[in-house]
Amino acid sequence: MTRIRRGYIARRRRTKIRLFASSFRGAHSRLTRTITQQKIRALVSSHRDRDRQKRNFRRLWITRINAVIREGGVSYSYSRLIHDLYKKQLLLNRKILAQIAISNKNCLYMISNEIIKEVDWKESTGII
Repeated sequence: MTRIRRGYIARRRRTKIRLFASSFRGAHSRLTRTITQQKIRALVSSHRDRDRQKRNFRRLWITRINAVIREGGVSYSYSRLIHDLYKKQLLLNRKILAQIAISNKNCLYMISNEIIKEVDWKESTGII
């Protein structure tokens, strides 16, 4: 009986997996089983850390906004600013507010002062 050569499909699958793991160290880039394990682990980590990254950036933006707001007004805080923004129906998200806080503090002070004035005026006249 003559020897039968195997097909190319399994080899093609393994080379595709090896290309994914080519930057890994040691056996994680050489042995097929460990490559598949490390590929699964890498994909799980990247999926988890995408959500974590969104969370961390939101925390960073909130911290930056709060720091600048507390510098400007003694009795004014981040939570009050966001509450007043919602009351006034201004569509400024936290990312934009944080960029304004870093690049131009005076602009953020002006925004917060205008919001305070208008909200206080509406509350005193009984509109809200």
